[in-house]
Amino acid sequence: MAEHPHALLVRKGYDAFMRGDMDSLRAMMTGDCTHHVPGSHPLSGDHKGIDSIIDGYYRRLFSDTDGSFRVALLNVFVDGRGHAVSVHRVTADRGAGHIDGNGGIVFRIVGEKITDLDECVEDMDKSDAFWS
Repeated sequence: MAEHPHALLVRKGYDAFMRGDMDSLRAMMTGDCTHHVPGSHPLSGDHKGIDSIIDGYYRRLFSDTDGSFRVALLNVFVDGRGHAVSVHRVTADRGAGHIDGNGGIVFRIVGEKITDLDECVEDMDKSDAFWS
């Protein structure tokens, strides 16, 4: 059985992200896409627009960790109605700090493009401490 197109889109997005292929990621998102990041740290909040997401948030994930940021996709679930949910594992080093934990993203997909990403983390306090 073929994988659902929305699951495939999410898998391709994770692959492009980890390869640093931001042009491919741009092609997968709408221009007014929003990535919602939980917590109360400098990277949390609503990153509105593709430039804010890619040139702001994603760039800082790598630069603030001296390139150590890694995300491993574990699974993708779809509902067939424009939603996909990813489960992933994140590792990174920042200064003397280290993070290793699970998380996920709820994707909204319209017309085969990602319009909205709601990020979730396993341990909010740990995430806030790491990124602060």
